[in-house]
Amino acid sequence: MRHITQPYLTVPIATTIPTACFIHRLLVRTTTNIHRSRTPLSATMKYNKLGSSDLRVSEICLGTMTFGIQNTEQQAHEQIEYAYNRGINFIDTAEVYPIPSSHPAWKPGLTEQYIGTYFAKHPDRRKRFVLATKISGYSPSSQTVAYRHHPPLDPPYPPARHDRQSILSACDASLRRLQTDYIDLYQLHWPDRYVPVFGQRVYTPSLERNSEPIRDILLAIKELLDQRKIRAYGLSNETTFGLCQFVHMADQIGMPRPATIQNSFCLLDRRFESELAEACAPSNFNVGLLPWSILAGGALSGKYLDKVDEHRNPLDSSVKDCRLVKFRGFMHRYLSEPSTRATRQYAQLAKQHGMSLATMAQAFCKSRWFIPSSIIGATNIKQLKENIDAFQVELSRDVLQKIDAIHNQHKDPCIE
Repeated sequence: MRHITQPYLTVPIATTIPTACFIHRLLVRTTTNIHRSRTPLSATMKYNKLGSSDLRVSEICLGTMTFGIQNTEQQAHEQIEYAYNRGINFIDTAEVYPIPSSHPAWKPGLTEQYIGTYFAKHPDRRKRFVLATKISGYSPSSQTVAYRHHPPLDPPYPPARHDRQSILSACDASLRRLQTDYIDLYQLHWPDRYVPVFGQRVYTPSLERNSEPIRDILLAIKELLDQRKIRAYGLSNETTFGLCQFVHMADQIGMPRPATIQNSFCLLDRRFESELAEACAPSNFNVGLLPWSILAGGALSGKYLDKVDEHRNPLDSSVKDCRLVKFRGFMHRYLSEPSTRATRQYAQLAKQHGMSLATMAQAFCKSRWFIPSSIIGATNIKQLKENIDAFQVELSRDVLQKIDAIHNQHKDPCIE
C-alpha cells in the first residue's frame, strides 16, 4: 500500500478555523476495520484546504438544489442550521437552483434567495461559512438569465453565455439574492463551449459551436476577484482539456488558477480517477474535486432496488414521492439496468460489512485523496443526519478492495 502525505490540511474543531497548527493526514484513509468515532462529529469535523486557494472548508459540503421545490424556505433554514451545528461551514448552490427545472414551481434563483434570508436572520453567521455558487453554462435560451434582471425579462429569453457582461451581471444577481457582499467560491456550472456533460460519454465534433475565448472568461473573473466580489473561482462539469486551458491561460494573465472542479463522482461514476485526478493533483495544478451526486440521485441509498419497474413506475408506496420516481427523466441514468446491477452488488457488500449502502457510498468519497469536501444533499433532517454520520466511517482496506472488484465488473455504468 502506498502512503502519501495528504495535501489538504485538516484541523479537528467544529465551526471556526484557526490560523495555525494545521496537520497533515494520509491521502487514502484506511483501517483494518470499519471504525465509528465515539465523539460527536461536531467535535471531530475535518477542515481541508480548497486547492491553491486560502479557503478551508469542512470535509462535508451542504448541497442545496432541493431548496425551493422539494424543500420549503423554513425547511431550508432548518437544514442550514443543523449543518452549522454539526460543524459544516461550506454551502454550495447555483443561480439555476432549484432543480429539476422542468418542475412547474421552478424559479431560478429561489435557492439562493432562501440562503440569503437565512443569513439575513443570522448576520453573524455569514463570515463563518464558505459560500459557493455557480453561473449557468451555455444555453440557447435561458430563463435563468432572464431572472438576473429585476423584474425578470419576458420571453423570448436570451442565451446563457460566459461573456464578460453575463459573468458580471450573474455574479451581481447572486450577491443580491444571497444578501451578501462577497461570494467565497464562484464556479462556472458547465462550459460555454460544447463538451459531453451530465452522463454523456462520447465527444462529438459535429456538436462543436462558437464559444467565448477562455482568456475573456478569465479576465471577467479577474475583475470580480479584483473588486473582491469573489474570493476564489472554480470549474464544474469540465474536462481535462478545459482545465489545462484555464490553468495555462490564468498563468499567462498572471491571476490565480481555478481552485476547484465540481464534477460527477460516485460509485457509479469514477471517471475522474483515470486522468483528471492527475491534472488536479497537488504536485500538478492543485485543484480540489467537489463531487456532486455522490449518492447518484439517491440510487446509492438502495431505496429503489426492487421497488420500481423498468419505466420507473413505483412498485412500492415508499418510493412514490422519491426524486427519481417523482421527476421522470431526471437523472434517469442512475436507474438504468447497468446501474441497478452495480448498485445491487454494492448494497450486498455494504450489508456484509454491517453498514448501509448510503454510508458506504459516502465513506468511499471520503477515502479519496483528491476530494477536499463532498457535497451531500437531503430533503429532511433525518436524511441529513444519516449523511453526515456516514463521514464518521473509515472503510477498511478489505472493503475498498471489494469495491474496486465490483467497479472492475461494472465500470461507470451510469454513463451513456
